[in-house]
Amino acid sequence: MGAMGFRNGFSEVARAAGRFTAVLRDKDGNEISRREFPNLVTTQGKNDALDKYLSGSAYTAAFYVGLISSASYGAGPVAGDTAASHAGWLEAGATNAPTYSGARKTAAWSAAASGSKSLSAGAVFTFTGSGTVKGCFLTTASAVDATSGILYSAGLFTGGDQPVVSTNTLTVTYTASL
Repeated sequence: MGAMGFRNGFSEVARAAGRFTAVLRDKDGNEISRREFPNLVTTQGKNDALDKYLSGSAYTAAFYVGLISSASYGAGPVAGDTAASHAGWLEAGATNAPTYSGARKTAAWSAAASGSKSLSAGAVFTFTGSGTVKGCFLTTASAVDATSGILYSAGLFTGGDQPVVSTNTLTVTYTASL
């Protein structure tokens, strides 16, 4: 039996990946910290992307950025996390510190290029209370603490957690790649 191979020795693999960048500023706009960190794309997120792209019709993408709180943190994120169930972590915002104004922040995208797609502008969180942020996530539901929709990706800051105080802003960008 012969070995299986690829014509001309070429093969290609698409691996869903992403990278968050988070910039913390004080009330006067001075940069306090900048963090770039990888994320994991959840199984739920991969399945949703495949379903929408390969067999979907009349689908309009709507994504939102949220923050992971240090409150009651256990572990995570993990590939099996979903919007409805992510037992190791809680969302920052309405009920878990640090609190911020408004809903999850809308992710507006630039056109894809070179196998990547990035937010066209940062998602800006203005904190109304102190606390500690552990990381960020990307989901399809806009309401803070919503358990509906799809959890596409999530990641934790490298280099440790980020304490924040009221009036700080955190600007989050995201780049997805295949």
